[in-house]
Amino acid sequence: MARLNTFWQKVQRWTTNCFSATPTGILTVESSLPPVALLISQRQRVGAVRVVCYLPEINPATARLHASFPSLSAHRARHSSRALTKGLASVYLPLHGKSPQPVPPMRNHLPIDAVAHKTIPFTHGLSRMPMINSHLVSPAPTVPSRSLMDNTYSALKKTVREALPVDWPGLLPTPGYYHHLPALSPRPFMGLGKFIAGRIHQKRAGKGYLATHPT
Repeated sequence: MARLNTFWQKVQRWTTNCFSATPTGILTVESSLPPVALLISQRQRVGAVRVVCYLPEINPATARLHASFPSLSAHRARHSSRALTKGLASVYLPLHGKSPQPVPPMRNHLPIDAVAHKTIPFTHGLSRMPMINSHLVSPAPTVPSRSLMDNTYSALKKTVREALPVDWPGLLPTPGYYHHLPALSPRPFMGLGKFIAGRIHQKRAGKGYLATHPT
C-alpha cells in the first residue's frame, strides 16, 4: 500500500502539474483521482453487492452466506460453524447477518461474512436482498417481479457509487483555505494545455507562482 500510494501521488502530481509542497488532500481533489485505499474499498463494496444479490441456487459464494442474512431465497449450502471452520484456525467464526463487527475486531470472521457486511450500510432498510438472474430457476410465488428486483439492484449499486465522494474528505481532509469539493469527473479546464491547466491547478491549490495574484 505504501508503494502504491507513492506511485499514485506521482500520477496525481503529473496530472495536475502541481508542486511537491501541495498537500496530499488537495492533490487528490485537483486530479479527480481518489486515494488508493478508497478505490480498493469501493471495488470491494461493488463486488460485495453483486455477491449478496446473486441467486444462491447458482452462485456458491452467495449460498455460503450466513443463514441470518436477509435473502429472498432460503437456499443455503449445507454447512455449520464447525464445517465452515474445518481446517482453519479456531479464531474463525461465522458472523451473524445483523450483528455489527466489533471495533476493534475481537476475532476473525469468515471471508464471505465479512464481504456481506460491507453492504449493510447501503441497504437502507431493505428487508430482503434482490436476486440477480432469478429467472434462471422457477420463482416462488412470493418472489417479486424481475423488473422490480433489477431496479432495486441498480439503485443499490448507485448508492454504493455515490458513497465514494462522500467518504473522500474523511479519509484525506483538505486545509481550511481550500474550498473545492471532490469530484470523479475531470475539471472543465483540464482539457486545456498542460501548462495552462497546471497553472490553474496551482492557483486553486494555493501553491504556485500565481497563487497570490488577485485575478
